[in-house]
Parts: sequence; structure tokens; C-alpha cells
Amino acid sequence: MLAAMLSPQMLPAGGSSGSGDSRPNIIYIMADDMGYSDLGCYGGEIRTPNLDLLASGGIKFRSFYNNARCCPTRAGLLTGRYPHEAGMGHMVTPDGAEVKPGPYQGFIDSRFPTIAEYLKQGGYRTYMAGKWHVGERPEHWPLKRGFEQFFGLINGATGYYGVIPQEKGKRHIVLQDREFDTPAEGFYITDAFTDHAIGYLNRHKEENPRQPFFLYLAYTAPHFPLHAPEEDVTPYEAVYRRGWDVIRENRYKKMVALGLADDRFRFPARPADIPSWESVDSKEEWVRKMAVYAAMIDRMDRNIGRLLAQLKVNGQLDNTLIVFLSDNGACAENVARRNFNDPAVKIGRPGSYVTYDTPWANVSNTPFRKYKHFLHEGGIITPCIVSWPGRVKPQGGYYPAPAYVTDLLPTAMELAGLPKGDLPGSSLSFLWNGKQPEERTYFWEHEGNRAVRKGKWKLVKDKEDKGWALYDLAKDPAETADLSQTDGARVNELKRMYEKWAAEVGARTSGNR
Repeated sequence: MLAAMLSPQMLPAGGSSGSGDSRPNIIYIMADDMGYSDLGCYGGEIRTPNLDLLASGGIKFRSFYNNARCCPTRAGLLTGRYPHEAGMGHMVTPDGAEVKPGPYQGFIDSRFPTIAEYLKQGGYRTYMAGKWHVGERPEHWPLKRGFEQFFGLINGATGYYGVIPQEKGKRHIVLQDREFDTPAEGFYITDAFTDHAIGYLNRHKEENPRQPFFLYLAYTAPHFPLHAPEEDVTPYEAVYRRGWDVIRENRYKKMVALGLADDRFRFPARPADIPSWESVDSKEEWVRKMAVYAAMIDRMDRNIGRLLAQLKVNGQLDNTLIVFLSDNGACAENVARRNFNDPAVKIGRPGSYVTYDTPWANVSNTPFRKYKHFLHEGGIITPCIVSWPGRVKPQGGYYPAPAYVTDLLPTAMELAGLPKGDLPGSSLSFLWNGKQPEERTYFWEHEGNRAVRKGKWKLVKDKEDKGWALYDLAKDPAETADLSQTDGARVNELKRMYEKWAAEVGARTSGNR
């Protein structure tokens, strides 16, 4: 099917061989479980100078959307489709478990090409380093879905210093299509992902200098378990002794100063399930958790700096489109029941296995409500940076129009000179061609949580909610004023739109999975 879609007549000059191809390289970088305000250029106190520099030379989105969870978001990026269409309406089906074909089958449907398959057929070389998590069986691994080189994590999480003892025997870290044994010393997975990515860039320059490349670099940072080298953690401990109330307020003030937030946000009060910082016990433990989390992002930023430096050395930077985003909002999960953590081990070191939990996740999502899993803005909005030194002009503020993770494949297709076909998303080329983006409607469903956004209006119902809530995001971006009781006609209109979409893609229309 793919070969028929990409006939030789459709390829641009140089698209099928190394004959002086001028099309841009494309790099998509994804963080894992990182909140909206964690980056310095989005209001955070965490040191992210490389991403901040990338942002200052490019464009920062105010409202870029993901799919609230790792697997659905990755499926959307890779296939350009709503996750239910691609078979990833929920999470992966573990290797060996029964598969029920359809929207929730737990791996990317073979009927839909991935971005790597499209671009490879279009004359690009295709590389990936990092987290896959869209199919655990070997027949669904990256090399079977269009990538020529792969080093990374097949499933959702593991230790940053190597596979943790409780997970031995599972397929985790893979080089090409074989399991990779991590060194006993000196291994840190964020560094390893970058090492392999840089290796791909260098080999590409030597072996395929006339062909464009696509690199998908999917970091696991800052997903739990919280692991970071001690020298990265220590400087942050003094920062977080001020506590989550002060840090959250400071982030909001910085967001206002940056022009990212304003009076429309009506800064929400601390949620009732989070105690005040002054009232909590074990403050040093809470400080340590956030310090490690911050160190993980800091380390990721430095690795991105390494990647950018190598692109510059190789002469590849100016003609490379780079997009950075996160797969979902901040993670409020607690994993104590897994019993993976050794309480005698200092948080952040091998043997520890903890999260930073709800209070700090609330800080990471400043000023939005809720978290990963949910479809309020805190679950589905991500910082997004777009950089292309040769084409994208720097924009000092934040791009106001919304966009969506499914737009990344149409963007790559347009740059590669390939036909978009029936993909639901839209290219981001309006960022550099001077056109205005079309008003669009977006839909979500995850674990029975449901949402639709049309223009400035958003209708959302998390599974524990009694009814739908309606928000005017132009006046109330942080979703603090529910208008459903005063605008029933709009509620009904958006509900009908949601139900039509759900029927088309196979998404559930009730709270049950």
C-alpha cells in the first residue's frame, strides 16, 4: 500500500537517491511526563539554556496539544492519526497477552504507515533513539516500522542506570533488534540516547551527505523512577526548600513576565488534596524528589545542547527543522505499591524507585488543572518549540493558535514533498509561509475521559465527573469557570460532534474502558 501511495512520480528531485537533495533534515525530540512550566522559557526555574536558546531563535507555542499519555501521543506523532485509528486508544498490549484487534489493540496498526516508513520511501534516512512504547512484540519494533537505526527502550520505563532488578527478563533496552546489556558502571540512559543519536548524525554525514535525514529522539526524562547523578541534584536542593507553594507562585509570576500568562488565567488556588508546604512533614524528602526531577530535565537539556553542537559542527543545523515537545502533562502518580524502592537508598541513586507525586506535579503544570491521564489542559497541553534556522524567523512571544501532535507527520510530509493523503492533521508550514492557520476541531478520549475543542470552546468530561464542563479558553485558559449550565446549546453541539468522531475512530463514548 505504501509503495503505491509514494510512486516515483510523486517524489521530488533527488528524493530517491543521494543526488544533491536540498530538502530539510527533520528532528522531533520528545520529553516524557514533563509539565508545561518546567522549561525556563515556559516559566520554570530549572536550568534549560539550550532549549531556551532554541526557543529564542524559533517559535514557542502557547497551546500545543498531546494525547494525555505516552502511548497515544507517540502513536499520534508516528502515524499522524488519532490514536484509536492507529490501534493505540489506550496503552500497549504486553508481549504474550491476548490481542483484541481494533482501536485498543495496543500496537500501531500495520495498515497505517509510520513517519519513518513515509520518509524512507521518500528518500530520507531514518533514525531513532529513545522510548518506543507503541508495540512490545518484536514484529512491531522500530526496524519493522521504517527506522533504519534504533537504540532505545521498547516499553514504558526502566532505571536510568540500567534495567532494574525487578524487571529482569523483560525486553527493555534494545540496539537495532537485539537486547542490549547495559554496562555495570558509567551508564545513564539520557546520555546513551544522545550518544547514539549523535553517532547517527556523524555516520550520516560520512555515508549519506546528499540525503536528508529524519531523527526521532524520544527521551525518557523526566519519567519516573527519579534517577540523576548526584552532582546534578545537589545544586537544586536549596532551590526547592522554599516549597511548592512559593515555587508555583514564582513560576506564575515569571510566566506573566514572559507574556505567557496574563489576567485571563485567574491563577487557580492550590487543589484541596495538596497540603500547604508549611504543614507537611518530611520536607527534606519532598525537596529531594523535586531536586532529582529538576536534575533529570537539566541533564536532558545539556544532552540536547550536545546534539545541537554536533549538528553545527557537521554543517547540518541551518537546514534542520527541530521540534521539541512533551508526551503528556506532569505525572501525579505514586508507585509505592510496586515495591521497587529500597528505602535505604538515597532518592535518585540506583535502587531507589519513586515519583515526585501530586504536589510537585501541580507545580509542573502551573497554571493548569489536573495531570497526565486527564483531558483538562494540565493533561494534554505541552510546551512546544519549533526551530529551523534557515526558514523560521524568531518570534519573541508565544504563538497563540493551537496545534496538535498529529500535525507533525503532515509537516514532515510537506517538507519531504510527499502527498498528505487522508491524514487528519495539518502541516505547521504556516509558521514559515506567512499564512494563517485554519480554525480546527480537536478530539480526545483516554480511559473514559473525553474532550473536544472547537475554536475557543472546549467541552470536557473526565470519567469521575457527573457531567460535561464547558470552557471559553479565550477568556479562561486555565479552565476555572464552567459555562455548561448557561450555554446548553453549545454543550449539546459539541457533544454531538464528539459522538460522531468517536463512532468514526472507535473511541468509547462512556466512562468505561
